[in-house]
Amino acid sequence: MSPRVLSIVSSVVLLALIALCVLWEVWLAPLRPGGSWMMLKVLPLMGAVFGVLRGRRYTYQWLSMLTLLYLTEGVLRASDPGLTGTLALIEALLSVVLFLTTMFYARNTAPSRQRQD
Repeated sequence: MSPRVLSIVSSVVLLALIALCVLWEVWLAPLRPGGSWMMLKVLPLMGAVFGVLRGRRYTYQWLSMLTLLYLTEGVLRASDPGLTGTLALIEALLSVVLFLTTMFYARNTAPSRQRQD
């Protein structure tokens, strides 16, 4: 895939993961009734939004590693009963897609891969 396509997919998935995490912990299935402080888990992702939207390779590099934390949470909470388990599976799926697109974007935009004219 071209870096442009990878950038668009990464941007959409990043924003979807942020929205999912906020909705999950505030409204859909919070740990405590009325909302949960767990929604603060989106703060590290928020730090990556502008870098991803601007196509900054360094942001893609560290975001690919950060995404693994969200994958871990999704896998661990997937066995929870009810809606929480479903949301955790969606989080894990979004995390895998985000990891792959950020990793391939960083690889495809590496200076060693740029054509020398």
